[in-house]
Amino acid sequence: MIVRPFKGLRPRKDVVEKIVVKPYDVVTEEEVREEVRRNPHSFFHVTRPEVNFDHRVDTQSKEVLLSAKKALEELIDEKLMIQDQQDCFYIYKLQYKDHVQTGLVATFSVDEYVLGKIKKHELTRKSKEDERAKHVYHVKAHTGPVYLTYRSDPKVNEAFESLVNEIKPEYDFTSDNVRHSFYVLRDEKKIEDIISAFKSVDSFYIADGHHRAAAAARAREWFKKENPNHRGDEEYNFFLAVVFPHDKLKVYEYNRVVKDLNGLSEREFLERLSEKFFVEKAPEQPYRPKKIHEFGVYLGNGRWYVMRPKSEVAGENDLVKGFDVSILQDDVLSPILGVENPRTDPRIDFVPAVTGLGELVRYVDEKGWKVGFSLYPTPVEAIMKVADKGLVVPPKSTWFHPKLYSGLVVHLM
Repeated sequence: MIVRPFKGLRPRKDVVEKIVVKPYDVVTEEEVREEVRRNPHSFFHVTRPEVNFDHRVDTQSKEVLLSAKKALEELIDEKLMIQDQQDCFYIYKLQYKDHVQTGLVATFSVDEYVLGKIKKHELTRKSKEDERAKHVYHVKAHTGPVYLTYRSDPKVNEAFESLVNEIKPEYDFTSDNVRHSFYVLRDEKKIEDIISAFKSVDSFYIADGHHRAAAAARAREWFKKENPNHRGDEEYNFFLAVVFPHDKLKVYEYNRVVKDLNGLSEREFLERLSEKFFVEKAPEQPYRPKKIHEFGVYLGNGRWYVMRPKSEVAGENDLVKGFDVSILQDDVLSPILGVENPRTDPRIDFVPAVTGLGELVRYVDEKGWKVGFSLYPTPVEAIMKVADKGLVVPPKSTWFHPKLYSGLVVHLM
């Protein structure tokens, strides 16, 4: 597989914490506006350009997207962000509590994505693809990294992981309880060693950032059409990503909460569950499942249940239907609660486990939602198997944490 060094655009050391931000798609517009009010240098001016306007605007309009380009140019003009003068690799180490993962920051081949060598496991929405592709096209940069993984290989891992002990971090700061350490690798010999090591890797897998990857491919086609001398090695043929060994990733569950019981009483709801699941009171509260095919059910006022699917429900002979999120959707949310499309139904919401089960409880006890479901995390290996077969998993199957910040390095075109 191809990993390619590049001349990254990066913040000055003294302003990095003022610039870098969370991924554009994990924060609300209200949170973004509050951040940019406090911090005029926030990279949200680039990744969420609608906040450059006081009124609600079309996020895909040329005016909005060109404001993102202007915001990036201002960071460059004010010398708050400076481009490296030689091709570099970058190493990104994240630590959350006792979990540490180290990834290689590079540019990756759009061709390998189009050919399916960079594999996906989720469907993308055309509207989101359009928005991100237009952002790439107008800003002429990849401003947020795709989150990739590969089947862990000690020799490949060692080629870049060990370097954090040899070079000093360019940035080292803590934000939202995550320590971010970022290293710049300029040594040409070590760069060649990394490129060579990754040639033995068969595939990359998208852990997070499916829309960013799809947008890079779409924008590449637009740039290509405008370039009569297209060669294939132009910057637009590569996109920004961070790649980690699969066994170093931390995957959390994505819990569900539903606003009503679809006209059922609690007793009727539990009876319907019992048709396909073994249901009993939970031995502890709140209840976090201990293994796959086990679910916590919360009905308010401290009432937690455990449900386990009966054998005919578990879907063990079908890779995707055997996922816990599939079992919950196919045997509970759709037939009992009437949530047919979890992507669009306003009666369902998704609660990442990193917020704690207390947030799921709060939905039911304080916001008035009627039932919450806690799940067991989907294993990375299962996601990779799905991707290998060209299949897709249900939406919101995984929550990878810690998240990759935007603004640490930008890939310019």
